[in-house]
Amino acid sequence: MPLAHQSALWLSGMGPAAARRAALGLAEAGATALAVFGVAGSLDRCLGNGSLFCPQRVLDEKGCVHQADASWRAQLQRQLAAGALPLRTEGSLLSVQHPLLTATDKVAAHERFAALAVDMESAAVAEVAKERGLPFVVLRAIVDEVDDAIPSALSDSVDTWGRPRTFGLIAALCRHPSVLADLPRLYSRMQRATLALRAAAEATGSALARPS
Repeated sequence: MPLAHQSALWLSGMGPAAARRAALGLAEAGATALAVFGVAGSLDRCLGNGSLFCPQRVLDEKGCVHQADASWRAQLQRQLAAGALPLRTEGSLLSVQHPLLTATDKVAAHERFAALAVDMESAAVAEVAKERGLPFVVLRAIVDEVDDAIPSALSDSVDTWGRPRTFGLIAALCRHPSVLADLPRLYSRMQRATLALRAAAEATGSALARPS
């Protein structure tokens, strides 16, 4: 999807394979920089629901470390600070192959990698950026907090775009009716993160689309 300021947006869907395809597609189309924009889960209580995280580096489960572009991050930080948005710009983001659904899993990941948040896509984009010699940056809004658990029945009932599979969701609720009580909380968490992303996009304008 083309945007203003000679930029383009690629909606990748969830997971490292989808993110890599998107990053390669943008690079092949002539992108001179890559930005990841979306949501993540918290691994540390310093990042609550609705907080923004622009990490210094991205880690993967194999121990690879990718440094985000410092000048681009600084530019985003200045613009986000002007908007008085809750923002963390120090620390690492962990990218994993499979979602971390329990507080126990999140605590274990934090202890092992010392990362503050987790997603499934940023390392794949960072790897493409490294291969192509492109700067990259990540801006994530936090959905689930470190103590939040996401029922596996719900996680298994959404597609790679985060959309509910209607029959799968109905079946999951029939098998696990207690899951119904989690829906309002999860919906509220996602709404708050989405509002933070929207505010970030308005505050940064073209700075998120490309480094100056």
